[in-house]
Amino acid sequence: MVMPSPEIDQRRGARALYWQGWRVSDIAQTMGIARTTVESWKTRDAWDKAPVIERVETCIEARLVQLVCKDPKTGSDYKEIDLLGRQIERLARVRRYEAPGGTEADLNPAIEARNAGPKKQPKRNTFSDEQVEHLRKSFLDSLFDYQHTWHRAADERTRMILKSRQIGATWYFAREALFDAISTGRNQIFLSASKAQAHIFKQYIRQFALEACDIDLKGDPIVLWNGAHLYFLGQNARTAQGYHGNFYYDEFFWTCNFEEINKVASGMAMHKQWRKTYFSTPSAKSHPAHAYWSGDRYNRRRPKDQRLEIVTTHEALVGGLRCADKVWRQIVTIEDAERGGCSLFDLDELRIEYTPDEFANLLMCQFLDDGDSLFTLAMMQGCMVDSWVDWTDLQPLAMRPFGYAPVWIGYDPSLGEGGDSAGLVVVAPPSKPGGKFRVLERHRLKGMDFEAQADFIRKITKRYSVTYIGIDGTGIGAAVHQLVIQFFPMARKILYSPDAKAQMVMKAQNVIGKGRLEFDAGWTDLAQSFMAIRKTLSHSGRQVTYTAGRTEETGHADLAWACMHALINEPLEGATARNTSLLEIF
Repeated sequence: MVMPSPEIDQRRGARALYWQGWRVSDIAQTMGIARTTVESWKTRDAWDKAPVIERVETCIEARLVQLVCKDPKTGSDYKEIDLLGRQIERLARVRRYEAPGGTEADLNPAIEARNAGPKKQPKRNTFSDEQVEHLRKSFLDSLFDYQHTWHRAADERTRMILKSRQIGATWYFAREALFDAISTGRNQIFLSASKAQAHIFKQYIRQFALEACDIDLKGDPIVLWNGAHLYFLGQNARTAQGYHGNFYYDEFFWTCNFEEINKVASGMAMHKQWRKTYFSTPSAKSHPAHAYWSGDRYNRRRPKDQRLEIVTTHEALVGGLRCADKVWRQIVTIEDAERGGCSLFDLDELRIEYTPDEFANLLMCQFLDDGDSLFTLAMMQGCMVDSWVDWTDLQPLAMRPFGYAPVWIGYDPSLGEGGDSAGLVVVAPPSKPGGKFRVLERHRLKGMDFEAQADFIRKITKRYSVTYIGIDGTGIGAAVHQLVIQFFPMARKILYSPDAKAQMVMKAQNVIGKGRLEFDAGWTDLAQSFMAIRKTLSHSGRQVTYTAGRTEETGHADLAWACMHALINEPLEGATARNTSLLEIF
């Protein structure tokens, strides 16, 4: 066995003392060595550059050897030996961590054991028992009387509700569905005319959870901690297959391909544990869904002795009724809503704003007879698309929703404060001759004077690359036009006359008839506006004109006329290489 030289032992001892904080001169004096010798060792062996861990290891080693060689040992000696041994083990883990490829598991073995097991995903969209109870109380406390009626009928297998506009049906059923999903773990499926319309449900659900429980629900679909899924679907039958749960069918009287969609939707709730809820404002009796509402579909192809009498009068259904075909039906007009505690409306003002036909259809739940309408329900359904799916170049929430592509604006002004509403549409013109017009936005403005109306148009021009604006120059429209040309000099004043209206209507019929107009399927108000236009005689009785009851006392089909103000920018024969100018009569 080769023994280390005395010089090596002295150098190690001197280094250990230096690392303990001794000065070179003190080390030399204590060990009886020349100071220059200690300085030489310090420089050659780079004592100052040694890593901290090496210095600690050396000190622990020296102390541990000293204790191991000690005889006899005390109890504290054994404790210190154990402590120093554990420190050596810890320093060895530090060295493995610092080596190439080292990980945190080298420092803490518990990490490796923890990572070896299956990962537990953090629970999302979780409600505590206290939050569920608070949600329930907030839900029930927020309801009007007619919404309490809907709640009491929640266990009905099938509910079918004919309702007025703007009485909070979508808002209510979003809350009902969320509470049911939380309480029972059942899936909830929301089916609307378009994906954008379906996401109104999602907006209401997230808002309710945030307000009541300070919980921000995430995901699409929303998946709750108890396994319940909340799906938000458009009317595409292909996207609606394969789901199961309670389903809510919004504005079903306005959807296209109702029979096909309803067949798929009904399959979602075929098991007896699921519930089906249909609710909508009325459209026309020609819509396929009317046969479900009236019971005609049930009685179809059944022997006379097996047919059922389904009563669908307002008097019979005002409080809700399970009919002979086991479908729970109810009619809620705007007057019923007011009697049920909804004080959000001024009925006298609404009777002024809407024509009698519009008031009866939109607010009193009466079906339209579109037999004498220039734009039938079937024609308008051909225009209704799922814009979220079909229009990939539109980003509604962006600063510039349509980028820098050109758009046209059609505007039908109101009669000012206390008068009817104004209508504005933003239309993307065809990118090539014979292409499609797309209505990107529509707005109804109420209670604005001519300055406010012009300012609203100006804000639209900041968000889109507007190349044309058409404004009805009748009455207050002349003042609106005068202000608009200050920031858009090319704005056109459309002077109404029987001939002018005839050309606009003919152009719109041509465009719609050829399938060249599209708008989101959730915009039933735009479809209703077109359906309200009828042929009539002028005041002289000598000339045919077109009207929706527009007078100073009644409303009018503002959105439809606004849309036609934009469409007429294309010549009657369509845009060609040789004909792109406006009609001279304007």
